[in-house]
Amino acid sequence: MPTLVRFYIKHCLIGFGISALFVGGLLYYNVLNLWHLISSSDIGLMALVVFWVLNGIVFAGAQLAVAVMSLADEGDGDGPRGGTPERLVPIRQEAPARGGPSGR
Repeated sequence: MPTLVRFYIKHCLIGFGISALFVGGLLYYNVLNLWHLISSSDIGLMALVVFWVLNGIVFAGAQLAVAVMSLADEGDGDGPRGGTPERLVPIRQEAPARGGPSGR
């Protein structure tokens, strides 16, 4: 499996794990009476799965974004890498001649 795909799957699974902890915490502390709503409804299991998946998408995206942005910190710190920088070459341009004392 390519490294980039493994990186993506790993961080998405971490995000969905964080989502499971988040949803579990919301249900445990009965925030906004969610535990009662889910446990007393006949489609409570479907609501729980949808709630977990939608939060999982958000947390997986945030986890992946943090992981990608932290990749720059893993370098050896020797400065920019790459080829030689382009050299700027000054170009001289003659100003157009102004005609006469009126400036036309």
